Amino acid sequence: MVDETQLIEALQRRDQAALSTVFEQYANKIYRLAAGILQDDQQADGVVQDTFLKLIEHVDSFEGRSSIGTWLYRVAYNEANGRLRKSKPQVNMDELLDEDLIPACLVDWEALPEQVMGSSEALALMQQAIQDLSPSLRAVFQLRDVDELSTQETADILGIKPSAVKVRLHRARLALRERLATYFEEYTSV
Repeated sequence: MVDETQLIEALQRRDQAALSTVFEQYANKIYRLAAGILQDDQQADGVVQDTFLKLIEHVDSFEGRSSIGTWLYRVAYNEANGRLRKSKPQVNMDELLDEDLIPACLVDWEALPEQVMGSSEALALMQQAIQDLSPSLRAVFQLRDVDELSTQETADILGIKPSAVKVRLHRARLALRERLATYFEEYTSV
């Protein structure tokens, strides 16, 4: 694997192989982030295109204060949110909540049979529950739990403090537990 400094230098020379490497490494991740925020596959494709266009246009001014991946995520996040703002006004529920969600029904997830968790019905329900999260909670959940980025990387990408990442991730997980608890409750009481 080429180190990041060499990769950035190659990108600045407009090396097609370097661009292909970065595209292959990040395009799907950026797409998932954008699709999660926008809930529109076509718009998410546009975010991927715009993100890589911005990489090509601005790679000469890349300062290296973050990794190229963090920079790309940040550009994609900003682009997706810009499109979201243009399409409809959003109320940020995170800012309206001053206390954590308290689930009405708690399920011991470890007690669930593996075949129940992996069933197509359960996976579809989980996917829908993730899509129903607010864009800010969905973005944090995607970056931390799906893409497995660190709290600091997620904070850098979203332009928020690490403590805000932790709060949003906690709220996202609680909201998902609440949404999925009634479905899985019947399997834990057997």
